[in-house]
Amino acid sequence: MFDKILVGVDGSENALRAAKTAADLARELQARLFVVVAFEPIPDYLGEPFWEETVAARLGKAQQILQQALEAAGDVPKGVETEVLEGRPAEAILEVADTRQVDMIVVGARGQGGLASLLLGSQSHKIISHAKCPVLLVK
Repeated sequence: MFDKILVGVDGSENALRAAKTAADLARELQARLFVVVAFEPIPDYLGEPFWEETVAARLGKAQQILQQALEAAGDVPKGVETEVLEGRPAEAILEVADTRQVDMIVVGARGQGGLASLLLGSQSHKIISHAKCPVLLVK
């Protein structure tokens, strides 16, 4: 039933708990696990060398977040695939979910969104609203 589970992480405590929960489910259900980190798009108007520096900084932070999530997840017998993407987090997670045809998405109930997420709606709510598969929120 659940052969592919995707977890979206942003470095928050809830996201790390979501990674652990997703990995526990993957182990229990003998599923593959996909771990996705997305960072906000970088404006083109920054120009050189600022654009390159910003890309490097965001990729470095994304890799750090990914490593923390993998440590929280531990070993998954069916395997773990990772993706680091530039784009709005909810849209990136939904795109990977569609492309990989996942059976479940796991995300933290609250992430790093801060005030903007309170005013505009959190990434998890966007995922719930548009996902084509079940979504598990982890608090």
